[in-house]
Amino acid sequence: MASRLATRLLLRRSTAVVSSLQSYRHARHFSTQLLEVVGVPRFSKPTRGRYLLPNASPYQIWSRSFASENGDLVEAVVPHMGESVTDGTLANFLKKPGDRVAADEVIAQIETDKVTIDVSSPESGVIEKFTASEGDTVTPGTIIATISKSAAPSEAHVTPSEETSQKETPPPPPEKPKVEQKPPKVESTKTQASKLASPSEPQLPPKERERRVSMPRLRKRIANRLKDSQNTFALLTTFNEVDMTNLMKLRSDYKDEFVKKHGVKLGLMSCFVKAAVSALQNQPVVNAVIDGDDIIYRDYIDISVAVGTSKGLVVPVIRDTEGMNFADIEKGINSLAKKATEGALSIDEMAGGTFTISNGGVYGSLISTPIINPPQSAILGMHSIVQRPVVVNGDILARPMMYLALTYDHRLIDGREAVLFLRRIKDVVEDPRRLLLDI
Repeated sequence: MASRLATRLLLRRSTAVVSSLQSYRHARHFSTQLLEVVGVPRFSKPTRGRYLLPNASPYQIWSRSFASENGDLVEAVVPHMGESVTDGTLANFLKKPGDRVAADEVIAQIETDKVTIDVSSPESGVIEKFTASEGDTVTPGTIIATISKSAAPSEAHVTPSEETSQKETPPPPPEKPKVEQKPPKVESTKTQASKLASPSEPQLPPKERERRVSMPRLRKRIANRLKDSQNTFALLTTFNEVDMTNLMKLRSDYKDEFVKKHGVKLGLMSCFVKAAVSALQNQPVVNAVIDGDDIIYRDYIDISVAVGTSKGLVVPVIRDTEGMNFADIEKGINSLAKKATEGALSIDEMAGGTFTISNGGVYGSLISTPIINPPQSAILGMHSIVQRPVVVNGDILARPMMYLALTYDHRLIDGREAVLFLRRIKDVVEDPRRLLLDI
């Protein structure tokens, strides 16, 4: 008897759910709600076009998997952007209304404080319209486009905003009868000269020769972080120079064998990373950070490598470099640099880092004072290799020389530790055999 009563109650509840769901135009997947009632998990298989976010409301889920009553329309929405990213700016559309797109084809890009995120089409079809505009601030789950799965691509599609503007454009006013104009009054040479010499009316370039554009979010983030670094840290920079003769000879002697065995070229950066690891182990305070009234010492070394891209400076991280060899470091650097150039770096690949190396020498910089990458405590700046006269064993010789700069937080690191740190890098780079002998 109890079993029959439970069955009846279950059927009544199922019927009520179906009735309520049919009242929603957005309810495409009401069958999954029914299955959930009778004890079947909601999504037993992944469904293309459904983006699930933490703490998503039922309405958000329905709107993200929206289709018309005949199942023809689907919507492209902003995906989850990471735990620490709550919104972004719709940077640009890669397609336009009327274009045909394939499933998972990128149709727009969202620019966040750290990375650029792609928005893909959930189904194959034709873009019906855009529901957001470039420059809008969007959050995960925001609908940006409607896609028709059955429509044919149009050669000339007018967006709603353009169509409205065309309708609202008033007809041109009737032409007024021409009135004979008098010739302009010619000013005397004395009057013209007095106007040109007037200090209150400077001659400025016309506004037509200027362009005003919105600052990208990545550039805003860089600007804020660098200014915070200047305002927070007691910045001080110490310099040294390093003779690159032995390292360049080592690279020349073994570059072919290195490529043959490891499949990657032997660069200078891997040696500087290894030298930085050795220096950080000798001076662990440089690898530490201030946290309130405490000092946090890290027993791991994650090196951030600054990479310049067309959109700005990014700093991906090579993890656990203390356990890596030259080949591992070169592979890591090449992989991260390629992703940075393509704009494919993830947030996790740029999070953390205990020390940063910036190589301005690739752009021809002779010497500079780099700014610390918060919340780290120091940064090493590399520069151009230039042939300069130096004294070697009493003789003046031309040697390939590089200036090194170490900017550090003087609140935590004293000048002694900073100089010894930079001196260790100089010693290792000038004689890489020290790495093998650990001396």
